[in-house]
Amino acid sequence: MKKIQILLVEDNEGDILLIKEALDDGKILHELNVVKDGHEAILYLNKEQKYASSANNPDIILLDINLPKKNGHEVLKHIKKTEKLKHIPVVMLTTSSTPKDVLDAYKEHANCYISKPLGGMEFLKVISQIEDFWFSLVKLPSNK
Repeated sequence: MKKIQILLVEDNEGDILLIKEALDDGKILHELNVVKDGHEAILYLNKEQKYASSANNPDIILLDINLPKKNGHEVLKHIKKTEKLKHIPVVMLTTSSTPKDVLDAYKEHANCYISKPLGGMEFLKVISQIEDFWFSLVKLPSNK
């Protein structure tokens, strides 16, 4: 069985650890790659510089909005305007629940928008639900 390639774009170490824990506890074979700012995300996705030979094509991207260097909206715009990337589902996973951020994300063609819960157990439950939906129910496009 093929591993699901997940790119997590997140700068909060605590959230990274919770997401890793939740995915490791899940039932889906996966490989999680993490970048911690928007600029690194774009380099990773474009397979540039240090990612030229090591970056895997993600099957899905979990993207925070509040990132250093380039924010999640800028990264999302880059993904959706780039022919070889625009088919990749992008889940906005962020603490922001402002109506403007939600609307902007959907205008920029995010596939879904999830506000991170503040409690650890609630956060793990959300990640488990993302895994159940995106990796068990939904048919993801081939990442070739």
